[in-house]
Amino acid sequence: MNPIRRHLTIALAASLLLPFALQSAQAQAPASTAPKPQVVILATGGTIAGAGASATNSASYQAAKVPVDKLIAGIPELADVAQVRGEQVFQIASESFTNDKLVQLGKRVSQLLRDPAVAGVVVTHGTDTLEETAFFLSLVIRSDKPVVVVGSMRPGTAMSADGMLNLYNAVVVAADPRSRGQGTLVVMNDEIHAGRDVAKRINIKTSAFGSQWGPLGMAVEGKTYWFRTLAKRHTTKSEFDIEAIDKLPEVFIVYGAGNMSLEAYEAVKRSGAKAVVHAGTGNGSVANYAVDALRGLRSGGVQVIRSSRVADGFIVRNAEQPDDKYDWVVAHDLNPQKAKILAAVALTKTTDSKELQRIFWEY
Repeated sequence: MNPIRRHLTIALAASLLLPFALQSAQAQAPASTAPKPQVVILATGGTIAGAGASATNSASYQAAKVPVDKLIAGIPELADVAQVRGEQVFQIASESFTNDKLVQLGKRVSQLLRDPAVAGVVVTHGTDTLEETAFFLSLVIRSDKPVVVVGSMRPGTAMSADGMLNLYNAVVVAADPRSRGQGTLVVMNDEIHAGRDVAKRINIKTSAFGSQWGPLGMAVEGKTYWFRTLAKRHTTKSEFDIEAIDKLPEVFIVYGAGNMSLEAYEAVKRSGAKAVVHAGTGNGSVANYAVDALRGLRSGGVQVIRSSRVADGFIVRNAEQPDDKYDWVVAHDLNPQKAKILAAVALTKTTDSKELQRIFWEY
């Protein structure tokens, strides 16, 4: 063969084989992986850390038994999602949460989120007051990084326990960059809810939590799916800041019912509470024989907030009662326990009833 022609033939063959050689080299080379986001789990106790006497005990058990390190060790798949570490903040059943514990937890969450290395925080929590804590954090944490509150309806020792998957999904959501700016979230039963909207609507069942306006999204098999955003003010758009709050004022809830006693209102007066949430029937209705008691509280400087014991819907101002005339506040769509949280936070900045009403409309 002509030397020139042979040289061209070899060069052509080499050029044809080069892509295959590169593919082979790439296949043999170790894949470069970006560092996983860092997520901190703050444990406070609750059913998710509970234990029953046997696998059949799904509703009777002792809460707040399992430490956070064991919770994390029980889900090795978390390492595929994020760099996870845990802190045991409290070890209590959530009905024992106090205002002081809310403030302490909020300050620790805020401190962690100021660390550039931390991508998000997960809070494990008992379900009884989970919705209050989630709403509180959504009001006072001034960060766009995700805060995810999670619990379970069954202890880890029960058959079909839900805590393991709930916690895994919570870390998935906290590690997801698309969770930034969504506010404080609650992840339960594969659903992603706004901490502002969500409520415990039934006990016993794993589908206990829901929002009357619907979930924000879903967490399924390690992926998040988003469908809507929260319209109300929260986190970075909030006027409240946990760094400026050291103590929350006392707010009482009085539950409305037929033939109710007015002694509860007298107890509010004696307690020195700054506000009372009237959990009224229907549209936050007040019995005719209880109107003067509430008006007396207001004239004595106690804020009166009309909410409803009905799970869904919202309070219409100046319907049922002349709120403008009595200088009362309506809770909008917030249930009594969430109205209590917002009132306590708002009262750290203002005691003006018109300002309080603006806050209830906006948050």
